[in-house]
This record gives sequence, C-alpha cells and structure tokens, in this order.
Amino acid sequence: METKLADLVEAVASGLGERHWQLATAESCTGGWIAKVLTDRAGSSSWFDRGFVTYSNQSKQDMLGVLPRTLSEYGAVSRETVLEMAGGALANSSAQLSVAVSGIAGPGGGTAEKPVGTVWLAWGSPDGVEAVCEHFPGDREDVRRLTVMRALQGLLDRL
Repeated sequence: METKLADLVEAVASGLGERHWQLATAESCTGGWIAKVLTDRAGSSSWFDRGFVTYSNQSKQDMLGVLPRTLSEYGAVSRETVLEMAGGALANSSAQLSVAVSGIAGPGGGTAEKPVGTVWLAWGSPDGVEAVCEHFPGDREDVRRLTVMRALQGLLDRL
C-alpha cells in the first residue's frame, strides 16, 4: 500500500477506534476497493462492519434501499443517489459512519453532463449525510484510486 493511502487508513482506523464506531461502505465505481484497503489492516474487524458493492442499479435498490425513482430521475451517478446509498449503508448495518461512491471511471460511459472522471461521494454519520462531486483526471485506474483516497479523506474529516 502506498504511503499516503496507508497513512489515511491508519488515521481512519484510529479515529473509529477512539470513538468505538463501526464503518460501512457502499461502493459502485470502486468495486469494493475502499473496503479492501481498510480490511487489509490487521484488527479492522473491531471497527469495520460491512461493505456493500452495488455496481448495478438493482443492487443499489435491493441492498441499500435506493429508490427506483431516484435512479430514473437523477441517475446512478448523482448527489441524490449517493446520499441514499450512504443512508442505506447506515440503515442496513450497525455502523455509525458510512461512505458511498458512484462514478464514471471510464474509459467509456461519460456524457457532456457527466464526463469520465465524475464521481459523487457521500458520508453518513450521526450528524447527517452529505455529498460532494469530484472530477478526477486520468484513466480508469487513476479515477478509481483517487476516489478511494478522497473517500478515506472524507471519513477522516468526519472523525
């Protein structure tokens, strides 16, 4: 694991441990990468509750309770969808903190409104759920790696 990523994982682990909080992830474009880097750390079972890999729209509905209307009206890569994903991860786990991501990693799939590199991220906690949109440069691997880093930084910011 590269140093900055490892440092973020350690900081998130420490913050969760100090608060005795559990974490849940809800991932689309990263395909479980956030959960993977977190659970690479020994002892993560004390603060990592579960990860939802919800790549398809149907899985977002089935596992996280994302409303069909949200997906049809706003799309999978939207503020509305990731807010519902983050909330659904909290509702369907014992976690006090969640992170959700949905984006267009490429190389195809982008549009003028949502070009490749567009990623929506959301974090849920006892203080509520909030989302941000990022536009990451690079190829598919770069977009996914940068999404993981931003997701972890967002978790750390909320701890």
